[in-house]
Amino acid sequence: MATRDELMALMQQFTIETDRYVEAAGERDSLYRTDLQALSIMVGAARAGVTVTPGLLREELNLSSPATTALIDRLDAAGHVTRRRSDVDRRQVHLEMTEKARVTGAALFAPLARHIRAVLDQYPEEQLELLRDMMRKITEATVAAKNEAREDAGAD
Repeated sequence: MATRDELMALMQQFTIETDRYVEAAGERDSLYRTDLQALSIMVGAARAGVTVTPGLLREELNLSSPATTALIDRLDAAGHVTRRRSDVDRRQVHLEMTEKARVTGAALFAPLARHIRAVLDQYPEEQLELLRDMMRKITEATVAAKNEAREDAGAD
């Protein structure tokens, strides 16, 4: 049982240190944590072939409409996103990352990726497969806990 407790403590510390890294790296380019989270959501959406709208960002980041507008205005003013009207429904706005956002994001996270890859390179492929499976399941469990917390908050 001690190993499980230690793993839980290490994952908590990893989360804290990741947040600290994001904050420190974002300061260099005057990006707030929410800005970086929005860009990360946009990268994931692009990989999945999903169109990003202000509504999607609002939902994913759990922001109010005014806060979402302020976020998009900041990203637009910084040259990280562009707004485009939908070809199907002109009332709907689609958000697209710019090349500047991709370059900035890569520069922000390259040091973290380099350090983590150096650690991963110390493990054989079969152990990496086990770690990949564990991380996938831990991520799914985290999403389930988030959804449960949101449902509990909505029940009040």
